[in-house]
Amino acid sequence: MTLFSRSTLRPRWRPSLLLALACVLAPAAAQPPTFEDTMAQRMLACTACHGNQGRAAPDGYYPRLAGKPAGYLYNQLLHFRDGRRTYRLMTQMVDPLSDAYLLEIAEHFAAMDVPYPAPAKADATPQELQRGEQLALHGDSARRLPACVACHGAALTGVQPATPGLLGLPRDYLNAQLGAWRTGQRKAHAPDCMADIAQRLDIRDIAAVSAWLSTQRLPANTHAVPPGATPLPLQCGSAMPPKGGRP
Repeated sequence: MTLFSRSTLRPRWRPSLLLALACVLAPAAAQPPTFEDTMAQRMLACTACHGNQGRAAPDGYYPRLAGKPAGYLYNQLLHFRDGRRTYRLMTQMVDPLSDAYLLEIAEHFAAMDVPYPAPAKADATPQELQRGEQLALHGDSARRLPACVACHGAALTGVQPATPGLLGLPRDYLNAQLGAWRTGQRKAHAPDCMADIAQRLDIRDIAAVSAWLSTQRLPANTHAVPPGATPLPLQCGSAMPPKGGRP
């Protein structure tokens, strides 16, 4: 049986074929989107992976962008462009962009104030969660591991100008980034404090702290706090004002 009758050569349209044609032709018949030439419209390329308004993708690997310190976001764009972080899609997207435009992108997402999702339930034992809480809130002096709160803020929501919050991130993303630092696949401005810390963590510590962080509810104020008067426990290039280099 063909689409055409042998006697009349007239088409015999099946319902499934009509539906397929409707799907193909509908976009052509629809009104083209209005071209606004705004940062929000340009950044639709980012939200395709990072979720609407940069809220994070549901797969657990593309992190939230909305509301993170502009300095942190700017540094990460520089790292992807300049080879300190390796993800081909990101590198290709930012490679032709100037420092000034990367800062505009960072400031665009940093200004977004959208709700966080409820934390996921972690598949972890009580002992693992206890170890994760210990590392996050108190560190481990025997292994020269500072607490996460010593750099990322007492509420773990980040510190201006360039230290991100750790709450509201998926466990898979936290695991992946700590693992990348531990193996040298992710780098930051020197001195690279996170690489130093991650290399002191063993695999069980990474699993424990990422499990505990991913289960914590955010406080009412989810914004990064101003820098404190207490010195950081380690020299950290990423906590300093962002450094660019391309006009």
